[in-house]
Amino acid sequence: MKRIKISEVLKLTTFGDEICVMGWVRTKRISKNVAFVALNDGSTINNLQIVIEINPEIENILSRVNTGASLSVKGKTVESVGSGQKVELQCTDITVFGQANPDEYPLQPKRHSLEFLREIAHLRFRTNTFSAVFRIRHAMTFAIHKFFNDKGFCNIHTPIITGSDAEGAGEMFQVTSLDINNLPRTEDGKIDYSQDFFGKMTNLTVSGQLEGELAAMALSEVYTFGPTFRAENSNTARHLAEFWMIEPEMAFYDINDNMDLAEEMLQYLVKYALENCREDLEFLSKRREEEQKQKPQNERDDMSLIERLKFVVNNKFEKLTYTEAIEILKNSNANKKGQFAYPVNTWGTDLQSEHERYLVEKHFKKPVILTDYPKEIKAFYMKQNEDGKTVRAMDVLFPQIGEIIGGSQREEDYDKLVSRINELNIPEKDMWWYLETRKFGSVPHSGYGLGFERLVLFITGMSNIRDVIPFPRTPKNAEF
Repeated sequence: MKRIKISEVLKLTTFGDEICVMGWVRTKRISKNVAFVALNDGSTINNLQIVIEINPEIENILSRVNTGASLSVKGKTVESVGSGQKVELQCTDITVFGQANPDEYPLQPKRHSLEFLREIAHLRFRTNTFSAVFRIRHAMTFAIHKFFNDKGFCNIHTPIITGSDAEGAGEMFQVTSLDINNLPRTEDGKIDYSQDFFGKMTNLTVSGQLEGELAAMALSEVYTFGPTFRAENSNTARHLAEFWMIEPEMAFYDINDNMDLAEEMLQYLVKYALENCREDLEFLSKRREEEQKQKPQNERDDMSLIERLKFVVNNKFEKLTYTEAIEILKNSNANKKGQFAYPVNTWGTDLQSEHERYLVEKHFKKPVILTDYPKEIKAFYMKQNEDGKTVRAMDVLFPQIGEIIGGSQREEDYDKLVSRINELNIPEKDMWWYLETRKFGSVPHSGYGLGFERLVLFITGMSNIRDVIPFPRTPKNAEF
């Protein structure tokens, strides 16, 4: 008999069919001569109740059916008389695939801390919280590809191993095939990378943007969706060493076109989650409400998770310049009363998450897009404005998260780009291929980067970015 997913069984409106389901035991309880087993196969947050009449033949099998055990169950669907489910399965045959010793299995039916679950990341998928998070993560992956495909974008696989630092921050993981215990040296004592696999120093990429721009110069509208790596020694709830980025690059787009696309995409993704992940979102919303109750009154978020998602879908994003934002922040009561950890006093200040959230949550009460940042705090490839002080950068700011997207109109002028590269002491010889696109048919173009984990963090309401990626990579942690 072919297995049916539990998500499909729970949708049945007629009863009496003989079916087979398979999954893992969440709970087992015995009442008189009947055992009730809650079975889950990961296809839904909801369990299927299995009703087993106890007889001498079944007792031996039932002794092996504990939380965490895996089963195959055949039986007849019946209308449930209990609350919480419409259908249950009257068991006629049961097979135990794998037992789970209750004295050793760490996921017993009780509340576990997220910190503990990170230590057993190989098993945390089996909890309601993480099965919900990773089903939503999958839905967002699909929705991103659907959004860009439906708009005629071409997906480009950009290199994971690269010889360039797109962000210019230098926080990169080096890739080498050299024997680190016997490194070849040049005459002046430096490491001889000419003997390395690629004949030069290479690293794991921090961004696919630069290569994406090359493709956009022929295909017009492209996007990358791949892993990126940053060797930033940060142990905060917002940073990972390995994460995923969505990076569209569009020829013939100016900064306004770029902002419009970012807003359209974010609203599409949040709406997709609301329409297709409702049960998981409602579970996570209740979980978040319980979490909020544990916080001091002044740190609680007034909006529920569902309300916060609707807040993004139902509001037109507010657009203003960095200069206007600085004036708002400088004159805010929060700044005047010293409530910011990083006071805002001068133009040129690099905005922190607390400033970004103030603009979104307190001042405008809607998502915000900031533009025209000082060029000193932005990357070399951003288009320079006529004032000589600012660049056509844009950051999209969300409640709870702060910056969720960073992007810009790219500098298409060859001379200005070369001048900026030299200003920042970036070797021209390493960027020759990027510069050449400005010599041969250069056009105005724009793009942005969306940190996938930050998107999933926002949509699921989780508080730590390590809990929205299956196996987090952080300083001193590469387990699993």
